[in-house]
Amino acid sequence: MTPTAAVAAAATAPVTVVGLDAAGAPHHPALAPALAAAGLVVGAARHLAAVPVPADAATVALGPLDPAVHRLTAAVAAGVPAVVLASGDPGLFGIVRRLRAAGLPLRVVPAVSSVAAAFARAGLPWDGAAVVTAHGRDPRAALNACRALPLVAVLTAPGAGAAELGAGLVGWSRRLLVAEHLGTDAERIREVTPAQAAAGTWSDPHVLLSLADPAVADGMRWDNQPAAAPAGGWALPESSYAHRHSMITKSEVRALAVARLRPRLGRLIWDVGAGSGSVGIECALLGAAVLAVEQDPRASDTIRANAAAHAVDIRLVSGPAPAALADLPAPDAVFVGGGGAEVLAAVAARRPDRVVLTLAALDRVAPAVNLLRAAGYTVEGTQLSAARLADLPGGSIRLAATNPVVVLTGERP
Repeated sequence: MTPTAAVAAAATAPVTVVGLDAAGAPHHPALAPALAAAGLVVGAARHLAAVPVPADAATVALGPLDPAVHRLTAAVAAGVPAVVLASGDPGLFGIVRRLRAAGLPLRVVPAVSSVAAAFARAGLPWDGAAVVTAHGRDPRAALNACRALPLVAVLTAPGAGAAELGAGLVGWSRRLLVAEHLGTDAERIREVTPAQAAAGTWSDPHVLLSLADPAVADGMRWDNQPAAAPAGGWALPESSYAHRHSMITKSEVRALAVARLRPRLGRLIWDVGAGSGSVGIECALLGAAVLAVEQDPRASDTIRANAAAHAVDIRLVSGPAPAALADLPAPDAVFVGGGGAEVLAAVAARRPDRVVLTLAALDRVAPAVNLLRAAGYTVEGTQLSAARLADLPGGSIRLAATNPVVVLTGERP
């Protein structure tokens, strides 16, 4: 359906989706006439009880969504006006998407969303916030967004709420605001640490706001496209990073390694043997949450400085691998920049979807391939040999070769 056709259909649509204000404000003026004309009213039991449903209108209390969609489809076909009641803004992780997918023509009347209400109650601006949901899906993506970004609102669900997200944020510099029962007499807003959230008991429904501590947030990337590709690009030149004795993944190799790691908002990347931190930093620039593991205290200081220079928040774990990996949260992908077969085996044992490593010594390639295959990974390898332009006296130009490197990628079927 074209945008023009969608607007025309919505103007005469028998299905009116009305949001009930999460902040407790009076109902939208459009609700009363829509209800008065309705032959079918659909909504959660609490919503049906909160509005004057006409005595002659059929009602469907939402549980599983499919039966309600079937009833609405039949009502549209019969020309019976229908009203769907929803919380807040039904276009924000709400029922509008599902109804549109069913082909129903809609008129949407939004109210203040629970996210907007939570930020308002906290007195915070949220134009730079990422809004994610843990409702009805794997909560790890929401958790990793909180780990990666300075300001995140999470729509929670039973079993994927403040306690579970708080437990996953222990070790990150975050403070959490938990907004329970917004717009009701039981409304409560509490600020807690991740550990306190993990130990607490929370009422449903609630909204979680995750905020980086000011000392961290001030240096982090902060804009209104928190998951967009970085304006300055990636595969940056080595000069973009502090490093010692050229101990840094070269930009050509880094470009392939980052592509193979597939960083994005909602994923957790380990950078093991992080060195300068360049690979992990570029994954963070692309929206991923990153754990950098490094045993050298001098390199750890360098990683912190580089992360600050590129305005990303990386959690640094100091200590030798594989021991330092034992209690870390499960990664989606891992870059192994050093440590040998013992570290690679420990990484593979954690079963990330993808493992990427770079090897300069050819005698280490076959053992690494065999190890990954034995752990159930399919393995691809590429040898990169780049030559860069370099000036010669008199205005001539030559090619200066960099050391060849093998990039291995293990992918779990």
